[in-house]
Amino acid sequence: MNISDTNNPPDLNSRLMAFVRRTLALPTETPLTLVPLTKGGSARTFYRVSGRVKIRARGMLEKSSFIAMHYQPEPRENTLYAGIADFLKELGVAAPAVLAHDPEACFVLTEDLGDEDLWSHRHENWQRRRTSYKGVLEHAHRLHRYVQDGGEIPLPPLMEGYDAALYKWERDYFRREFVEGVCRVSLLPVDGKALEEEGTALAERLLESETGLIHRDLQSQNIMIRDGAPVLIDFQGMRTGSPFYDLGSLLYDPYVSLRAEERLELLDFYYRLSPRKLDWPTFITRFHEGSAQRLMQALGAYGFLGHRNGRADFRAHIPTGLRHLAIVTSCVSSLPCLRALAARCLDALSLDR
Repeated sequence: MNISDTNNPPDLNSRLMAFVRRTLALPTETPLTLVPLTKGGSARTFYRVSGRVKIRARGMLEKSSFIAMHYQPEPRENTLYAGIADFLKELGVAAPAVLAHDPEACFVLTEDLGDEDLWSHRHENWQRRRTSYKGVLEHAHRLHRYVQDGGEIPLPPLMEGYDAALYKWERDYFRREFVEGVCRVSLLPVDGKALEEEGTALAERLLESETGLIHRDLQSQNIMIRDGAPVLIDFQGMRTGSPFYDLGSLLYDPYVSLRAEERLELLDFYYRLSPRKLDWPTFITRFHEGSAQRLMQALGAYGFLGHRNGRADFRAHIPTGLRHLAIVTSCVSSLPCLRALAARCLDALSLDR
């Protein structure tokens, strides 16, 4: 056994490798290498397991590498990954094949999708990226329509769906970790009350929109590209909610900035996939409102992970995320308090608008 660059206790490494060997039916003498992959901000650790021999597993073509995951049982969503992956595959939504899951040891083994994600294509011309984005939207649409179309595939265990309390939690997270924690902006009681009333009304409108299954973190680093086609990952937080939240995650992604005409083209593509129960102006308004809700959550996370936990990689995306929030709130008349707060935060961080 060759363990490369891991800081795990030896016992954990040994148990993880034993899990891999059992799953792949490998003799103990087969040489394997375990290399940690450090991407992401969750309570999970990923490793690339590779060997000198190719292995056929669970109907897959012969492979020489796999991805092993060790997760913490809290938050609870970490325990749901394997079941959701199987559900997505059955639904026709591209997701990595899960070869084995040991819920007691908190180990998962999946196929290796490589290192190419949608984010890595951010500097390519739009003609090449367009196809990938439309492929993602087709997968997202299939997911979003599951509830409305009366999906017959049994749902796996999921996190609790979006309700007024979860939307409020995201607003509070944004205000605590980003507005106060990063921007050092304090609101007068009257302004805080008006902002909360506005946020409550926003949540009510999102709850009134058609409910679907949503990924909840549908951004470029959670979309792998395999053989030119998109594959979704990091879907353990999937739950019922507003599809506009997912659309905002993808099209106002702080990691990749789309031009306005590119975003509009993709929205039109998605709009034409569905029975059009909303007229186009209402659809666009709900999109900007869902984007605002998502960006509050993302900026709260950047504040928590970047500012409180010292993750410079997350802090780096604060300027784009905040500018996006300023843009989406300026596109609707329903969020004047949040628009003003975004402007105050831009000034506090001395960011050009």
